[in-house]
Amino acid sequence: MKLNQIHHVAIIVSDYEKSKDFYVNKLGFEIIRENYRPLKDDYKLDLKLGDCELEIFGVKNPPKRPSYPEACGLRHLAFSVENIEEVVEELHRLDIPCEDIRTDDFTGKKMTFFFDPDGLPLELQEK
Repeated sequence: MKLNQIHHVAIIVSDYEKSKDFYVNKLGFEIIRENYRPLKDDYKLDLKLGDCELEIFGVKNPPKRPSYPEACGLRHLAFSVENIEEVVEELHRLDIPCEDIRTDDFTGKKMTFFFDPDGLPLELQEK
């Protein structure tokens, strides 16, 4: 078997418009397509960042994401950045709090976490 790369990651959000604003207007994802699905009464938003896509499903009353202790399943999304300090400063200007920048014990790279509107952990890792 030869898998080439990860094509997309899909997440379910509790507030579609808030999450759309966060990922598109604050983080800079590009909208590929946006659809309302009447049979499921939800929205599906396909976004692009670099070569990877993110699917956002806006559903009514999804169950809360377990976080501490962490549950089995998606742990976080990670973004590669050139200069972590600059990105953290920009997130702060957008009123998006970040954890302190630290060094990954295994890679020796600078990293930090922030969270999307539903509390999904998002990681920044400097190249």
